[in-house]
Amino acid sequence: MRFREDYTPEELKSVLDQITKTLDIDFERRKYPRFNVDLPTEYYRTNSSIRHSGRVMNMSESGLLIYFPERMKIGERLKLKLFITSGSDMNTIEPLGEVVWMDPHLDKTWGDYRSGVKFIDVSPEDIGKLKNFLMSFS
Repeated sequence: MRFREDYTPEELKSVLDQITKTLDIDFERRKYPRFNVDLPTEYYRTNSSIRHSGRVMNMSESGLLIYFPERMKIGERLKLKLFITSGSDMNTIEPLGEVVWMDPHLDKTWGDYRSGVKFIDVSPEDIGKLKNFLMSFS
């Protein structure tokens, strides 16, 4: 492939797409950086008081990667309780989240269901705790 100086914007996008596919580059397009964590979480379906446990494997200011012990439906809303540390103190954050994706390749034979959850309602106090916790990773 030769590079010309007279590419249109559409042609430049096509060239960039070809380069990223060739080099197998995955550009992160997230608004907030994700941080690898391994944290316990509790969750409740919004129409239930039954508590379940899961594991948070990465998180950002906008959402989480969670391993659930059960299959979730995309669009399902969950009341979450995240256990985070602040120095030697244990804090909790209790956001409302929505399942936005589920890994179709993992199922009950693996023992866990990997899902993406975005935050849809977080109190200002909990946003502060979350930001402080995530700043400790950068």
